[in-house]
Amino acid sequence: MAEGINSLAALAAQTWQTYERNAARFDAERARVLFEKPWLDRFAALLPPQAAILDIGCGSGDPIAAYFRSLGYRVTGVDAAQAMIDLAREKYPDGDWRISDMRHLRLGQTFNGVIGWDSFFHLTQDEQRTTLVRLAEHLGSGGALMLTVGPEAGEVAGHVGDDLVYHSSLSPAEYEAILAGLGLHIVSFASEDPECEGHTVLLAQAS
Repeated sequence: MAEGINSLAALAAQTWQTYERNAARFDAERARVLFEKPWLDRFAALLPPQAAILDIGCGSGDPIAAYFRSLGYRVTGVDAAQAMIDLAREKYPDGDWRISDMRHLRLGQTFNGVIGWDSFFHLTQDEQRTTLVRLAEHLGSGGALMLTVGPEAGEVAGHVGDDLVYHSSLSPAEYEAILAGLGLHIVSFASEDPECEGHTVLLAQAS
């Protein structure tokens, strides 16, 4: 048991290096079908026109940031992997792409919406608890927050390319409690949504 826990801890520390190594392959294999669209539209419905959106773990900018840009939103994409940001800058040179680790986010500005799709769940449980505070600090009044998380508290290993990658989640009840303490209420929580390729999605809004 201890060996498994130690292995997951080591895996968690390698997440961004894993994406550095696999950036080109990940981008090439990333679905462009936009199966996420119903959730992206629910998120967008909570935003004003031409809203400012912060996309944490934006990767190459495809397809999430690109979709919001196509709707006229002002997107700032941040990612800890230099290779991912390089791809985003190459594809969308007029975009706002920044190298930043969401765990230490300090941009000095607020946004109408913050989204962490297939990125936030790479943080350890303790990192998620502290990072939620940072995300709330970057969210303006009435702003929306959408994250993909897990259906229950736990830690597992997934894959990026041929490499293992770390995932974790808090319990739905703990997410609700933390967000309530930060002035956000959960608008919708879908556990392993069958219409979104099994993603568990949390959508919240600031008071």
